[in-house]
Amino acid sequence: MDDDRRPDQGDIRRAAGADARESDRGADTTQTFGHDSDLSFVPFGSELGEAELESIDALPSGAALLLVRSGPTAGARYLLDTDVTTVGRHPEADIFFDDVTVSRRHAEITRTGTAFELVDQRSLNGTYVNGERVDRATLSNGAEVRVGKFRLNFFVSPADLRQAADA
Repeated sequence: MDDDRRPDQGDIRRAAGADARESDRGADTTQTFGHDSDLSFVPFGSELGEAELESIDALPSGAALLLVRSGPTAGARYLLDTDVTTVGRHPEADIFFDDVTVSRRHAEITRTGTAFELVDQRSLNGTYVNGERVDRATLSNGAEVRVGKFRLNFFVSPADLRQAADA
């Protein structure tokens, strides 16, 4: 293409999600590193499939489930059935996320009875619960957890939900 002519409509290629306004230089293809385009909280709603719903329904009392909703391991499920679960990029972490946006020892999830708490381990990129950066937070059913570029949903045992409702 000559430098002295304005590009034709056919000359312009838009990157996925690129702004409709184009300059003569073409589209900016720089991508955000680590997170989605921003750190805002966008709930997933009720997009759970049959397999996820069955997994949640099968949880015994005192257990919980983390579902990876976006990130390189989207669709993965992690059972939380111990008093301490480690999350990080270290190969020995209970929940291993092999990505540079995750610290080696990023967070811990602790269980006391049927309650679960997320504790950030002074990670570089932080840990988020429902869009808020937290050092420590009690996890409620359906909460969104963000660790690096991974977005997860937390679900408790339906038996524990029924006990809490009856109390």
